[in-house]
Amino acid sequence: MKPVATPPLQNAEVIFRARQLGKVYHMGDVDVHALRGVDLELYRGEFVVMLGPSGSGKSTLLNILGGLDVPSSGEVWYHGEDLTHAGDARLTQFRREHVGFVFQFYNLIPSLTARENVAIVTEIAPDPMQPEDALALVGLGERLDHFPAQLSGGEQQRVAIARAIAKRPVVMLCDEPTGALDSATGVRVLEALEQVNADMGTTTVVITHNADIARMAHRVLTMADGRIVGEQVNAQRLPARELRW
Repeated sequence: MKPVATPPLQNAEVIFRARQLGKVYHMGDVDVHALRGVDLELYRGEFVVMLGPSGSGKSTLLNILGGLDVPSSGEVWYHGEDLTHAGDARLTQFRREHVGFVFQFYNLIPSLTARENVAIVTEIAPDPMQPEDALALVGLGERLDHFPAQLSGGEQQRVAIARAIAKRPVVMLCDEPTGALDSATGVRVLEALEQVNADMGTTTVVITHNADIARMAHRVLTMADGRIVGEQVNAQRLPARELRW
């Protein structure tokens, strides 16, 4: 299959805008600077891959964008709303209604089926998908009533993706979603994220140590020492199923 042409982003709607984001963690007498003056814009419908070594600030940045953490300095806006000074109640509402999270470990409830794990989210979201529809979108329409222990690692991660997309999020934030998976299984998970991005127009950010995954992105950001040190726009994108590592 030929690589996918990258659509222009110049006229796309800005979803997130961050300016001079800093984050300092106080560890006893030591201050750890996780972010140092990060400027960033994320656009509607784009697929972004964020690369960088452990400790470069990737997860901290993702957590601030998703309302799981707050910056020590700087500002972050979502659709023009200043999240920097939002209270806990507003950040909880923001996460519930607008953001889907996918992590390296699936965080499924073992005693619940795939359908029931997804339904946990749909019961609190304002305009959810049916759990069955979300699971079908990630290729698990035949595994609705299986428990996590009856699913492979890749299938469990796809249940986690279905759970994240079932509330129809504007943005998906994925922290090492293939980190615990082998190459073939990881590609299946990336195909699911690729399809959600294409079918639902969900702005998708994937943190990874795996530089090969960058080839499927619209845009690649590289972080080091708490800063964004590189940005690349892919003129051609490789479909997830053609990735190998």
